[in-house]
Amino acid sequence: MHAIHYNDSPFIPSKVVCIGRNYVEHIHELNNEIPASMVVFNKPNSAITDTLRFISSDTRFEGEICFLMMKGNIAGIGFGLDLTKADIQNHLKAKGLPWERAKGFDGSAVLGKFVPFDGPLESLRMTLHINGILVQEATYELMIYKPLEMIEEIKSFMSFEDGDIIMSGTPKGVSTYKKDDEFVGRIYSDTTLLVESRWRVLG
Repeated sequence: MHAIHYNDSPFIPSKVVCIGRNYVEHIHELNNEIPASMVVFNKPNSAITDTLRFISSDTRFEGEICFLMMKGNIAGIGFGLDLTKADIQNHLKAKGLPWERAKGFDGSAVLGKFVPFDGPLESLRMTLHINGILVQEATYELMIYKPLEMIEEIKSFMSFEDGDIIMSGTPKGVSTYKKDDEFVGRIYSDTTLLVESRWRVLG
């Protein structure tokens, strides 16, 4: 089983629960419709990794604020990358089929370290730089569904195990990437840096 690191200790999530289409500008950049209800899908434990690899020329990165759950509540926060095989996802969406082949493949949930967090959720902000250039930025205010709404909706049909992760959706700026790119993801509470994760893309 694949583990993440929380407060310098390993935890094994049973699953990664992902919220799709949670930022309006990202919905528009991919020419999707704004959903009438929350889009929820899972990545299996086998998708979890701390290594960012080049998958294919059509694979996109999606930077996200991620929450670690303990006893049904948010206990920690970290930065994650939801990798997506875009061509496969577009084919599956056109056919009305599930997304697992495009979203749940091995190595598709790239997760940095998690740190304890019990501050105000309204203060959260994320940035993603690639090769020193800011490519994604988002705040709590830009989320269509806020973290507590996500938790309530997920709990309405699925249980959280301790160590499970919520990936809260990606803002605009998603794109493909290449070998040797340098990724730096940061999460802030207002202007205070909470956690930083760095990756160099391996072939």
